[in-house]
Amino acid sequence: MIRKTLSAAAVFGLAACAAAEVDRFAAPMPEVTERIRIGFSSVEIRDVTLPSYAAAEEIHSETPGGVLKSSTAILWADTPERAIALELSRNLARLSGARVASDPWPFEAFPDARLEVRFETLLAGADGRLRASGQYFVAVEEGRERAGLFDLAVPFDPATGPADIARARADIILDLAEFIARNGLK
Repeated sequence: MIRKTLSAAAVFGLAACAAAEVDRFAAPMPEVTERIRIGFSSVEIRDVTLPSYAAAEEIHSETPGGVLKSSTAILWADTPERAIALELSRNLARLSGARVASDPWPFEAFPDARLEVRFETLLAGADGRLRASGQYFVAVEEGRERAGLFDLAVPFDPATGPADIARARADIILDLAEFIARNGLK
């Protein structure tokens, strides 16, 4: 009798695990096709902040009615703030050839510049465009500190779902790296 109870509990536990299946999506690495000269040999990505919906593990998208929808079964592969800081760091390094790393700075010598990015929006819209807007700040020990606004968009296919949202996020972070390299790191 006890054996049957344990077996039933084990089967129930396995069924619960199967019902809670989760799909995780990583942003792929886009191809970098150009080089952009920047005015610094080393840059630290000090901080990336996102709105609460974009910082969540769930992948959010906008409905035609303007409601943000998500599912606990469709998640980012990594925490968005960490992943975006690493993507931005990698893209800036590949674009510029500079030594770029996210916080905490891993080298003995301090960086020439520190970059902070604050997103106001990072949203997969009902119109099939992933939008990113916000502000960036470049702090330097010597010289002119900089700040600027960004407002970028890339298309995605809503029918393809989270996989294309992940691809679009990778593209928009590359676009942001190019924008900051040209406008904030000269």
